[in-house]
Amino acid sequence: MKKGFDGARDSHGDLLPELSASATRMKYDKLVNTPLPKFDKNYPGSPFFTELGYFMLRRTMYSQFRTFESSGEEKIPTDRGSMCSAWHTNGLVDPITIFLTHPKKFVVGGRHDLVTRPILGFWARKFAVQPVVRKAELLRGGCSEEEASYLNGRSLLNLATGISHGFGCALFPEGTSHSESHLIRLKTGPFRTVLAAAAHAKANGGKVPVLIPIGLHFRTRHLFRTDCWVEYGDPIELPHDELTSELIETVGAGDWMEPPAEIVTGLRDHLQEKLAPLTPNRETYSEVHRDSVIAHVQRRIQKKPELTWREEVLEVRRLKTEPASEEVKEVATRIGDKLNASGLDGRDINSNSDGLRSFSPSGAIIDLIKFIPFVLLLPTLIIGMGWQIALGRYLGDRTDEGLDARTSYHMLFGMFGSMLWWPIVTTIITILTVIYNSEIGYDFVGIFGSELWQEGLAIIAIWTSIIVLLWVSAVSFANGWDAVSDFSKWIRRMKTNSAVSADLVKLRDLLK
Repeated sequence: MKKGFDGARDSHGDLLPELSASATRMKYDKLVNTPLPKFDKNYPGSPFFTELGYFMLRRTMYSQFRTFESSGEEKIPTDRGSMCSAWHTNGLVDPITIFLTHPKKFVVGGRHDLVTRPILGFWARKFAVQPVVRKAELLRGGCSEEEASYLNGRSLLNLATGISHGFGCALFPEGTSHSESHLIRLKTGPFRTVLAAAAHAKANGGKVPVLIPIGLHFRTRHLFRTDCWVEYGDPIELPHDELTSELIETVGAGDWMEPPAEIVTGLRDHLQEKLAPLTPNRETYSEVHRDSVIAHVQRRIQKKPELTWREEVLEVRRLKTEPASEEVKEVATRIGDKLNASGLDGRDINSNSDGLRSFSPSGAIIDLIKFIPFVLLLPTLIIGMGWQIALGRYLGDRTDEGLDARTSYHMLFGMFGSMLWWPIVTTIITILTVIYNSEIGYDFVGIFGSELWQEGLAIIAIWTSIIVLLWVSAVSFANGWDAVSDFSKWIRRMKTNSAVSADLVKLRDLLK
């Protein structure tokens, strides 16, 4: 039996999530001593490390995805706090995509081991992340019920206070990252927190926060350079008039109190109604692949440009409410399953919908332009990113936290590995350049002159130039990977074409 999986069930009879090795190691003393957020400034945690963290996250995330789009930010009220709730299928990537697209800074809550892990724990503490003990850890004996109640009550109160002060917050009501194609049962933590935030705001004369459903859409969540769309839904007004005066007084005085259960469950059910359509909302991913194929073939028939990822998501959603005939579904399911098994999708269907796309001269030229810098900068890439890529890939592919955690490892090693390694390797190369300057054949140290301050300026310029070169090589790797991926897909299309071409002709004729 896998570690962390013992068949335990919660009070609803649902299996508790499997625990990773990290989640089973609960360091309660460290959790209690986690830094508390501050609400009198623009940052709940360290301003310096927060801005540095956001800078690095943006650089990393925009390399992580081939296309990254967000919409609906104009719906977010900026004069009050907001609780963001989304389904949870992609580990740490899920909250980060929200952080980077929301206009406010965040008070952050997360699984307890986020603040006790090496390196990641340092940054979690600088962001003032508040640890939460899940039912899975509690029922498996990670700590006592009294300890969990105290820690969770303190964390939820801090998050609620931050929201009432106008900060954002993101909690995932499913309680765990998963691999389903639909919502799993929602827990009550986010709703208890945001209702307590409403009570705190009312007690202190602030504006009542809102609850925002968010759709997180990844084409293939665990792949490097996949597509991402962050979709902000319409804010949900909280039933603040139903909050009791006792709750308002208690939370306003800085003590935790549970909101009335019926209000919590009512808000949970309302959020589920709004959030479910922002997910694939299908029984299986086979149905998603089927409707994607239908959408792309319809687009080909209409002689319109290829669907963007956002447009594809919306078309698949439309086909949920306007389903095709059973015969169309049957044929499209066969096509979708075969394409998915080969690592392909509806974009690979040709313009006539009678087979898969063949060689594209214009596409090949674009990929060649991307590939050349990747090859030229390959030695620099190996020096600057080699071990991070290898270790991130190794651990991501072997993690005991499931496929949904794969990209978390890729992202963390790419970001933190570079942050730690680049200054070290750059300093080493700079020192070697100074030592062997006379033997290099070009006077790098004397490029600005022979005065001491001029040589010092030259050394700074050398160090900075190396950092920039390492960053450019990392960008070239992302673009070069696109070229390699496109070539690989062309090979797979040639192998798969005969298996789907007859069904594609049949589907095209049925849809016409």
